[in-house]
Amino acid sequence: MNPRLDALQPYPFEKLARLVADVTPNPDRSPISLAIGEPQHPPAACARTALVEHLDGIAHYPPTRGGPALREAISDWLINRFNVPAQWIDPERHILPAAGTREALFSFAQALIDDRASPTPRVAMPNPGYQIYEGAALLAGAQPLYLPCLPETGFLADLDAPSAADWDRVQLLYLCSPGNPTGAVADLDYFKQALALADRHDFVIASDECYSEIYPDESAPPPGLLQAAAETGRDDFSRCVVFHSLSKRSNLPGLRSGFVAGDARVLADFVRYRTYHGATLGAHVQAASIAAWRDEAHVRANRDRYREKYDAVMPRLAPFCDVARPAGAFYLWPAFDADDEALTVAALRDENLRVVPGRYLAREVNGVNPGRGRLRLSLVADTGGCVEAVERLARVCEARTL
Repeated sequence: MNPRLDALQPYPFEKLARLVADVTPNPDRSPISLAIGEPQHPPAACARTALVEHLDGIAHYPPTRGGPALREAISDWLINRFNVPAQWIDPERHILPAAGTREALFSFAQALIDDRASPTPRVAMPNPGYQIYEGAALLAGAQPLYLPCLPETGFLADLDAPSAADWDRVQLLYLCSPGNPTGAVADLDYFKQALALADRHDFVIASDECYSEIYPDESAPPPGLLQAAAETGRDDFSRCVVFHSLSKRSNLPGLRSGFVAGDARVLADFVRYRTYHGATLGAHVQAASIAAWRDEAHVRANRDRYREKYDAVMPRLAPFCDVARPAGAFYLWPAFDADDEALTVAALRDENLRVVPGRYLAREVNGVNPGRGRLRLSLVADTGGCVEAVERLARVCEARTL
């Protein structure tokens, strides 16, 4: 077996399962889970209809690049959403459909990293962050470079933390905005700073924007990397690759549909890799995806539901922890005056409530784990369930202070 597999750390939910393996949930409470970030809102109806209407497509092999209609729908969406000049995007060269962002984010590093480099190449990533970035780096033969996401940087990955020598070894920088688990949103100046670093130190930016369509203010959608490229006149999207998904935007996590877009030179090599990797979208999935990307009404309704939940939850949560309403995504990242593992165990044992210890989503660097003392709460239950969950958590915290 590949010895690099031994470097992989257990996934957060594997750690969580071990932590609570011997815990008996309170049988007097119905179970509520705010642990897994799986949307519970109704899937986009337009996508469901298109999926059923195109089931005959399963009789045919799909092309690696996806069909032209899907690439055009994605291109139109990018142009409208991120103010990218229409003449800059060629659906044939700049767009690549993918089976969700998870597999694309992982496989991208396998295609990009040159593990022959000496010293060992590095992949920079937010800490805390999505563990796929770390696994992708390790299996590609690179070393992770963890960028702290702390309150003093607005929970954005600190681009000033590494030395110039560290950046010189970086071949790939993963960014995530809005962030998981912090909900932090990068502004255009932040993306431009990342682009300047990429030019100076010769690396590619992989911007994970799968939460970009969940935000509180309809007049201020989160910007993206391609938008920053457009503002700086980078019409070839050099060093810029973005990843988007229908999982959160359209409540279609089981459809496994997303896309990669940006630097045509980089994507050409990525397509070559994916010819062998084989993660393509069937015709029925493509039809559902086209319908979803071309409809915004269900996305606005989705945001309304999350906005309602945050409005209901924040006043109840704030009195017993340090928490701020995030600028995007559907998580809360509260800090407690308690051990996050102990709090997780108590929540399940006493209230039948599942949450994730913050330390499981981060890595300890120089003796500091930025997730310690925090929980990740995924506001995926309905509003009543989220309110009940926070009230249960309040009881747990109150009991621990008596």
